Parts: sequence; structure tokens; C-alpha cells
Amino acid sequence: MRNRHITSLEASYLKKTIPTFDIGDEVNVGVRILEGGKERVQPFIGIVISRRGTGTSEMFTVRRIVNNEGVERTFPVHSPKIAGIEVRRRGKVRRAKLYFLRERVGKSRRLRERRESASDESKGAASDKPRERELAGAV
Repeated sequence: MRNRHITSLEASYLKKTIPTFDIGDEVNVGVRILEGGKERVQPFIGIVISRRGTGTSEMFTVRRIVNNEGVERTFPVHSPKIAGIEVRRRGKVRRAKLYFLRERVGKSRRLRERRESASDESKGAASDKPRERELAGAV
């Protein structure tokens, strides 16, 4: 149990708009980078392999492959260095942590895509992919 004074103080530092994303989702994390006096946003696109913590100490790890080499980066969810988080596709997984992806190579590294339910589609959370791709994946 956390102290109520600490949680009330931390509440002012929490971001208001964070998309809901889970383990196995492919995300596009916009990272603010300072180069000299200029600031730019660099995308880091990968699969979320872990998520831990609560409040201001909540963090998530994103893994991607660059030049056939795995690169992992851990981000604080409420960090001011993060410009935004965009969920590109939802992954269907049955684990809390996807550390087993570190040893996988090639097609075995891919995750199945999680289909959204009818109630989510009515809320506007439907994916924007064409129906042909959806049917082709079911075969």
C-alpha cells in the first residue's frame, strides 16, 4: 500500500492520454531527441515484450530488429521524453513477459494478431486494415 500523500503528489506528473497497449502489441514510440539546440521526434517501432510498475515508475520494454541484431529499449510510460505512443497492431499472446522472443529467429518470431471484438469495433477501435487481408490470414 502506498502513502496517500505520495500518490497525490505523483498524480500531477502522470500523463493524461496514454493509449491502452499490452504485451505483444507492436507500438510506435515517439522519442524526443535534443541535437544541439533543436528537438526532433524519432520513432522507435517494435514489439512490447514487458511491462512493469505502477504510477510514475511504470515502464515498458520494446524490442525490434535492426540489421539482424535485436535492440531492446526500456521507456518510462509517463516520461516527458516520450512524445507519443501509437499502437500499430495488437498481438495475441499468453504470457506476461515475452523474453522468449530473444532466442527466436525468422518466422518463429512473429506473433498472431489479436482480433477486436464487435463491441470494440462499435467504439471506434476497429483496425484500419482491409477485409481482404483479414480473410487471407484466416485461411
